[in-house]
Amino acid sequence: MDRRRRRTRALAFALALAAGAALAAEAGPPLRAMRWLAPEADAMRALAAEPAECLRRPAGGEAALSVEVGRAAFRTPLLLGGQAARAGLSCEACHRAGRGNPDFRFPGASGAPGTADVTLSLFSGRRGNGVHDPRPIPDLAGPRSALKVAPSDLDAFVRGLVVEEFDGPEPPAAVLRGLADYVRSLDPAACPGGRADTVRLDPAGLMADARRALAAARALHGRGERDAAALMAGAARGRLFLIDERYAGLPDEQAALRRADAGLADIAAALREGRPDAPARLDAWLAASAPLEARLRAAQARSLFDPRRLAQAANRRLPPRPS
Repeated sequence: MDRRRRRTRALAFALALAAGAALAAEAGPPLRAMRWLAPEADAMRALAAEPAECLRRPAGGEAALSVEVGRAAFRTPLLLGGQAARAGLSCEACHRAGRGNPDFRFPGASGAPGTADVTLSLFSGRRGNGVHDPRPIPDLAGPRSALKVAPSDLDAFVRGLVVEEFDGPEPPAAVLRGLADYVRSLDPAACPGGRADTVRLDPAGLMADARRALAAARALHGRGERDAAALMAGAARGRLFLIDERYAGLPDEQAALRRADAGLADIAAALREGRPDAPARLDAWLAASAPLEARLRAAQARSLFDPRRLAQAANRRLPPRPS
């Protein structure tokens, strides 16, 4: 079996593992992020909003596409492998909006809140060192010295994180390049309202993320980069998951989300196989996403995007029933 076929099979396995069951109901807390939220953390601060993304976006062209590819990949568990993928971890889990996460505490992988052991044998069969040595999670939009990696070395560094520290499948070249370009484009001077600013989490923002990922998928498909395009569609599915879990107890809205997710699964397959109907399917999904978003916004006050309901869920660790 040649290298491309091995890589394609590995990516397909990751898609089936992490995205294929993205909207399936699971036991445990109502929001996946609660699994790695420190018990002493302010749950409302951590779950109702995220830090402002300090992203200096290129004006356009090749550089802009690469950053968008990296941005989507950064936010999906499809990128990682093994236990990390099964737990639903992504780069974003530790680096919210490309920043840090002072409330992160993963069982067995963290010490104090805001730390993680990236040489944990649970996650890595290659770099596991058998020593519990969690380190502070750096803010990627902070001083470059915190990363301890030269910008020119980021491509190799990112590959080591994905493939060796988390046992992920070899990412497509466009995805690795995009991840490095995304991290390079994080800049404290680009914070929209200052480094302390936050952005409220809502279905509109997550749907916008899904559309951005699909725009990148369309561009990659046009270049014949099938695996990278399919991963972008998988990243869009991951954003739907984050919406879906907050609509627990709202069967009509969840049914609409799961139909949309099934459509994205078909699109991912069409992109991966290089089918000529993939762009048309993608455009049809994008057109249908506007009424879906309107429906979600109309029901937002009955979902876990509502601060009162979110506070109840955070306190009880059980999804509240809608009125």
